[in-house]
This record gives sequence, structure tokens and C-alpha cells, in this order.
Amino acid sequence: MKPSRDRCLILGCGNTLRGDDGVGPWLCAWVERRFASEPGMRVIARQQWTPDLAEEIAAAESVIFVDCSVAVAPGSVHLDDVSSNTTETAPATHACSAQELLALARELYGTVPQRSLLLTVGAGSTELGEGFSAPVEDALVEARQLLGRAVLRQLANPGSTA
Repeated sequence: MKPSRDRCLILGCGNTLRGDDGVGPWLCAWVERRFASEPGMRVIARQQWTPDLAEEIAAAESVIFVDCSVAVAPGSVHLDDVSSNTTETAPATHACSAQELLALARELYGTVPQRSLLLTVGAGSTELGEGFSAPVEDALVEARQLLGRAVLRQLANPGSTA
């Protein structure tokens, strides 16, 4: 494990070639530029979250997961607490949810971040293509604002509420 803990780890998920599914990596690129000079920040964007991320999560004081969701209205933006309380003992596949990754970090490394958040943007389309649907395009300002405020709070005090 890394000797020093990241104060704020951002984990984005999504495929930039599948329309709105690319919003996680897009927001990760934005937050990486926005907070480039901040010590203690780490941003990782992947097409999917995998079990190897548990080590990164365990080594962070706070984590913010960023992804799209087909389970909510297109363009809706949500920032919620996420915990490691899960009934599953381990991920069954190579792709994991935020909650599963937290549970895995607790199981393998005995620790989880003080604060874990999940930012989701409702997807309107995950068809092949690099652009966002109109609802997601319209939601980007709100998503950036929520993410930016959450990062600032976590950098100031990782245990704070969002």
C-alpha cells in the first residue's frame, strides 16, 4: 500500500464511445484540470471499476465515484453517500459497483475512506457515439458544480458531509 494517503480520490467509470456512458471519464478529465494544483488529489478514469481499485480506495481518506445511471431520469444529477455495507461477500465478475469496491477494500485492507460519495448523471443514450444526449449536455454544469463542491469539502476535511 502507498505510504501517504490521497486526501481525495476520484474514480470515474464509463465508455467514451457509448454516448452518455462517457460522462464519468468526462467529469474526471474536468476535475483533474480544475484541481491540478491541489496536493492530495488523485483521479482515475476507467471503462469499468475492477477489484484492483480496492487498494487505491483503502489508501484514500475520501473517495468520490462518478458514473452515469440508466436507472434515473436522463440528465438528473445525484450525489449520495455510499457505504461498504453489502450482503455480497465479493464481486462475482471483473466489474464492480462502488459499494462492492468499498466492501472489498474493507475485507482485503481492513479500512475504507472516511467519506465515500457517488455522483451519478442519468443517461439518455448509451448508443455508439462520442457525444452526449441533450439532457446530459444540459446537466454538465450542475454535475461540475456538485463535483467541484464535493472535492473542495473533501480536500478541506475528508470526513465532512457533502
